This record gives sequence, structure tokens and C-alpha cells, in this order.
Amino acid sequence: MLLPEFMNEIEITAPGGPEMLKLRKSPVPQPKAGEILVKVEAAGVNRPDVIQRQGHYPMPPDVNPIPGLEVAGTVVAVGDDVTDYRIGDRVCGLTNGGGYAEYCLLPATQALPVPAGMTAVEAAAIPETFFTVWANLFQMAGAKRGDTVLIHGGTSGIGTTALILCKELGIEAFATAGSEQKCEAIAALGGKPINYRSSDFAAEVLAQTGGRGVDIILDIMGGSYIKGNLKALARDGRLVVIGFLGGTVADGVDLQAMALKRATITGSTMRARTAPEKAQIAAELRAQVWPLLEAGKCRPIIHHVFPLADASLAHAVMESGDHVGKIVLRVDDE
Repeated sequence: MLLPEFMNEIEITAPGGPEMLKLRKSPVPQPKAGEILVKVEAAGVNRPDVIQRQGHYPMPPDVNPIPGLEVAGTVVAVGDDVTDYRIGDRVCGLTNGGGYAEYCLLPATQALPVPAGMTAVEAAAIPETFFTVWANLFQMAGAKRGDTVLIHGGTSGIGTTALILCKELGIEAFATAGSEQKCEAIAALGGKPINYRSSDFAAEVLAQTGGRGVDIILDIMGGSYIKGNLKALARDGRLVVIGFLGGTVADGVDLQAMALKRATITGSTMRARTAPEKAQIAAELRAQVWPLLEAGKCRPIIHHVFPLADASLAHAVMESGDHVGKIVLRVDDE
């Protein structure tokens, strides 16, 4: 297949606001061993992209500095040692950066087939949040049928993904949000909403669980929520911290309360995981979640779709906090 020499991509011209995202021309990359080159049709927008643009996301030295952690499109070239995908296959996947572009390299082990009947926009909204939720809620915290979970930021991309997976897999899910409209969205996804602006989330969880608390908390807030999270946890509960919107430092933590509950506190970021770890997550998703997607279940919630050139507007919407579900860039019509 004859490929163009240059492509459009979005660069971060300097750390700062959404206006720092600019369209530029760049050479089309070539796949190395173990990689596939995808002609991107759509790319997901995620909170780490915003943090990277602001200059606050530590990046490993071997990642692409162009933002964009998930894409969907068509394979147009394959590197050596790639046997699972061929030119013409429709795929989505978790990138090592570079998704905000017309062409993007994917490690073949981090790619997955686009589920039958799913659009590129839907498929591009899956990898980053599904990888993150699966790794943290299911692999690390061991969520299983019959558990109770509290999800902070229930209408975010992570939150809506966690809610739809919990509903399908038999897990009771509470979720926080800051407005009645967002609480209604949580309820529509099968969750039990808690408006953190009008009530204390820990007190609400305890009231609704007969004082027991929840087995697992998936937290995007960090430091400012640690005390409430410990109150809301059941004995032997697991707190998984995956974001720091409320700060990275937790002062005044009652370690005795943690010990009495035998609580486990852990956390992770996806970008810091090794290639074999990401490959394992992809394999588990393909085995356990892809059949649900193929059956029309657990479809991602799409808030808005922007053209690639309007990436700055997409970031502004994400930073406003008014979205419910995923924000996606459409690339194929550029």
C-alpha cells in the first residue's frame, strides 16, 4: 500500500492551556518489529492528555510526545514479527502516545479488533478507559460478582466505563457526581448516585450499606478524599487511586483506622506499565469483555465528537467537567 509522506498531527507547542494544541505536518512513521501502523479514523481524548498538555505528566523517555492514548482505524503497514494482524484489518488499541494524528503506531500486543457492529468513534473510546478500569478494578482490586464498589467521578470516561462493566458483571456500584443531572446519568447506567456537593459521600455509603461500607473504591481524586475513602471502606476493603484531581498528598490520615479495617491502599498509572503488562490486560479484555461488546453490551458512552483540528476545543470541554462519558476526535475526514 502506497502511503503519503506526510500527515497531520496535533502537537503540544508548550505547556499550558488548550490553545497550546496546534495542527502541524509531520512524516508518516514506519512500523518497527512488533508494531502496526494504523490509519486513524478516530482518537479518544482522556484526562492524561490534558495533564500532559499542562506539563504535569511524567513521560517515559521512549513514548511519543504527541498526545493521544487510544485510536481506532485500519492497519496499513505491519512490522516484522507481527502475525496477529494484516493490512486491511480494522483495529483499536492503546498507544504509546501519538494518537492525535492521521497515522499512529501501535504495539501489536496492545491492539484489539474493532468489535462487530461498532463504529470507529465507539471503538476509539474503548482502549484507554477499559484498559485502566480492567487493570485497576478487576486485576489489582479483584472485583467480582457480588462485590460493592464506589466509583468517584461517575460520569467521566473512567467512571462510565466502570459503571457499565459493573452492571454487566454483577457488581453493585455507587458513584459520585456534582450535579443532579449527572446523578441521573449515573442511575441510567445502573449505578447508585451520590451527589458529593449536597451530601457526605462516606456517610451516604455507610447509610446505604447498613454501616458495612464498600469492598472497593476506584478513586480519581487522591489526597483530598483519603479520609472519606477510609470511612467508606468495608473491612478488608481495597482503595485504588488512579488520579490526583484532589492533590497528591494526604495529610492527617488515621493509620489506625486503616489497620483496624485491614484496608489495602494501592494505585497505578497505565503509562508506567511494561509492555508485557499491557499485553496481558489486552488479552484478558479480549477473552472476557470483547464477547460482551460483540453482543452489543458495555458500549462506551460518547459525549461529543470533534474534528482533529479542534483538539483544543475537546480539551476545553474535558476541563470544564460538564461531559458525561467520552470525548472523541474524528480523524478520517481531515
